[in-house]
Amino acid sequence: MSNIPTIELNNGVQMPVLGFGVFQMSNEEAEQSVFDALQVGYRLIDTAASYRNEEAVGRGIKRSGIPRDEIFVTTKLWVADSNYDGAKKAYQLSLEKLGLDYVDLYLIHQPYNDVFGAWKAMEELYEAGKVKAIGVSNFTSAKIVDFVLNNKPRPMVNQIETHPFNQQAEAHKVMDEYGIIHEGWAPFAEGRQDLFTNKTLAKIAETYGKTTGQVVLRWNIQRGVIVIPKSTHKERIVENFNVFDFTLTQKDMAEIAKLDESKGLFVNHEDPEFVKYLYARDRS
Repeated sequence: MSNIPTIELNNGVQMPVLGFGVFQMSNEEAEQSVFDALQVGYRLIDTAASYRNEEAVGRGIKRSGIPRDEIFVTTKLWVADSNYDGAKKAYQLSLEKLGLDYVDLYLIHQPYNDVFGAWKAMEELYEAGKVKAIGVSNFTSAKIVDFVLNNKPRPMVNQIETHPFNQQAEAHKVMDEYGIIHEGWAPFAEGRQDLFTNKTLAKIAETYGKTTGQVVLRWNIQRGVIVIPKSTHKERIVENFNVFDFTLTQKDMAEIAKLDESKGLFVNHEDPEFVKYLYARDRS
């Protein structure tokens, strides 16, 4: 898979440590950005049914001309479809929109609705070879433990908000305990709290002749966290890819650890209003 290092999932599948996300991208942006990312060398592409751009992602993949088996594609099951029958139908619809024969990683997008029924359907898709790996997204540590103790196979990945201000150190330990790989969304915190001009990050970046963004990606990769930065700008897509020619020291890592505020900047998955919002969204 290009020259990107990989992490081995608990079923032996190799997943690139650096990928490309398309959240909040229009269809036009998603198609072009996925094409650009694949040309640059990315081999992990992350989308979701709720992003409403799976067809565009599929077009970008097809346009790239890169063999299917060299690309690791992730998509996600939306809340409204999180039950046994819904998951089977939603997966097939995602496949059709992507124009693919299989997906490498299929995730339960949110920890609501009948996630146990959905998992049973995903387990069957996995056993049938229609998906290479299955996992979850936005699951708290308590939810992960509950899920693991009631299911086989256990999730292979948990994708959660992860950036210098919300480092998820405790969640990472729980995932390690159960052999679940930590994947981080919003690695740049979408620029909130002035991440790109943060003094600690800027000082470290200057040492290596890198940008603060590159330092953040490198920091996560060295922690064993898979990262999926997004950008619609070719130069930034290239910049985010160039993070394998330097290594942060233990001192650097310790300095970044001090930035942790241990709280999310985007949504609270324990907030009843947020749950209502998720169910109100129409994914069609």
